[in-house]
Amino acid sequence: MSTSTPALGTGPPQQTRLRALSAFMHRNVWLRLLGLLAAPMFWLGVAYLGSLAALFVTAFWSTDSFTGDVVRSWTLDNYRQLVETDVYRTIVFRTIGVAVAVTIIDAIIAFPVAFYMAKLASPRVQKLLVVAVLMPLWASYLVKGYAWRVLLSEHGLIDSTFGSTPGFGLVAVIITLAYLWLPYMILPMFAGLLRLPNSVLEASGDLGARPGRTLRSVVIPMVFPAIVAGSIFTFSLSLGDYISVKIVGGTTQLLGNVVYDNIGAASNLPFAAAMATVSVVVMLIYLGAVRRTGALDNL
Repeated sequence: MSTSTPALGTGPPQQTRLRALSAFMHRNVWLRLLGLLAAPMFWLGVAYLGSLAALFVTAFWSTDSFTGDVVRSWTLDNYRQLVETDVYRTIVFRTIGVAVAVTIIDAIIAFPVAFYMAKLASPRVQKLLVVAVLMPLWASYLVKGYAWRVLLSEHGLIDSTFGSTPGFGLVAVIITLAYLWLPYMILPMFAGLLRLPNSVLEASGDLGARPGRTLRSVVIPMVFPAIVAGSIFTFSLSLGDYISVKIVGGTTQLLGNVVYDNIGAASNLPFAAAMATVSVVVMLIYLGAVRRTGALDNL
């Protein structure tokens, strides 16, 4: 008695349909990619874009001054208060200034470290330095914040060593944030410098350029996209931070603190949402300005 293998399409209807679907998906690569990305894109749309949409909508609501309940009627009072009140305008500009200062400080510190790691260190030392840069990220954010509170306090290590301390305030916030976000600037610079061929540096030297000229005319322009990538991290993280300000900021107020206080103690969710949109708008403006330079095209 002989047996034969059934041809495609001659089996049970369900198996036939599965084979046909499998063959169709195999022929259409973009459809397979869409199927793989459907779940994460759905989650992104619901969790991230949905929360942003809720934030923007809530910013146009108000709060009943007597009951404290949210009144779901459209109004521009929250944004009008932001624009017309001097203290809130000051807080916005102060926050942007802190984010810019942290980004510049991190860039100045990170560049020589990343250059040594990428171009001067031996492979073994390079790996050790990468681990050293990543090691602070293993510690808790709060542990590092309170460690700086101890360092900056009166009779702390800085005061005992140098005879004075900046104490708790705006300077302390900048120092703490610069320390916290420094690895996020070093690593992109390190990756960008690794892609820079050594032959380019040698050619610049052969043509008579001094190290300073090579740095200005060759290294920085070619590593500029990596610097921009690091600045996006440091600028955005500093713009929305509020925990470090609570720990070492003293009476300093930044955008994150105003949002936090209005969600908690003040219980004014619409105004907190309006303040939070300021950070989003500032980041969009920053990313738009960076995109016009063409730096993001080479990341």
